[in-house]
Amino acid sequence: MATIAPGGTGAAPAPAGDGAAVVGERRRSTRVLDLAVRSPNLPGVAHVRLLLPPGWSPDADRTWPVLWLLHGVCGQGHTAWTDNTDLERRTEGLDVLIVLPDGGCANYSDWWNRGAGGPPKWETFHLAELRQILERGYRAGTARAIAGSGLGGTGALAYAARHRGLFRAAASFSGTLDLLHRDPAALDGPDLVELSVAVGRPAADWRALWGDPCEQRVVWRHHNPYDLADRLAGVRLYLSGGDGTPGPYDPLPGRGPDAVEALACRTGQAFAAKLARLGIPAATHFYRGTHGWPYWERELNAALPVLLAEII
Repeated sequence: MATIAPGGTGAAPAPAGDGAAVVGERRRSTRVLDLAVRSPNLPGVAHVRLLLPPGWSPDADRTWPVLWLLHGVCGQGHTAWTDNTDLERRTEGLDVLIVLPDGGCANYSDWWNRGAGGPPKWETFHLAELRQILERGYRAGTARAIAGSGLGGTGALAYAARHRGLFRAAASFSGTLDLLHRDPAALDGPDLVELSVAVGRPAADWRALWGDPCEQRVVWRHHNPYDLADRLAGVRLYLSGGDGTPGPYDPLPGRGPDAVEALACRTGQAFAAKLARLGIPAATHFYRGTHGWPYWERELNAALPVLLAEII
């Protein structure tokens, strides 16, 4: 990735307050701009894809509202949404800057690291460092919405709840919204706590994230959307998930139930019920289907009007 100034203006983009900075930039197309960012809070270079709105330039005399889209498990990254959905075509012409960040394998959180703290600190990277970089050098405004699929959906709701006022709207597609839910009758093997956090990461290190779910219960609750539900008052919400049974986008015969999606759906429904008890409205769509991109593409398309209505 070439190290250049945004848009070829000759001026390096301003770094974040702690020194996190863009070290590479590549314009893939008229709309697609990829960034490489080096952060003191991450072990390596992180990547971010921007989908630019019409008329965007780094020296424009205006800013744009921002939609953040988070990916799911390890192995995906900043290109996941554009690789697997029609996002680029669907959002063409919209007056919004779309941010697709790499999320690492960190459940969108600063790691507890057995009480020692320190890197990786993905929450700090996203919501402090990257946000500052985008606002200082890429004309990002302060009207923001956030959404994600799978673990990205969990992260989207946790980010919106943990940082009150930062996002006006949030959506989760198949996100696990109660990380402390236990349903041993519905899952033969690891309970949902281990399943939802350990998916995509080596089993030996998952407790480094927030510690043991019993011994470090306070740390877990501090990151658990279900426990933070009351902090979402005033945020426009969209929640969805499949029941785990093969649906219209599962054409292969003989596919069995999807335990990950079924459990994410149950926690999503429990989360929606808690919101209702708190008097917090949310649009919901729980359906027949499994854990996969065709469903998340459909759900994003349905959620876009909800998200954009709050920021454009």
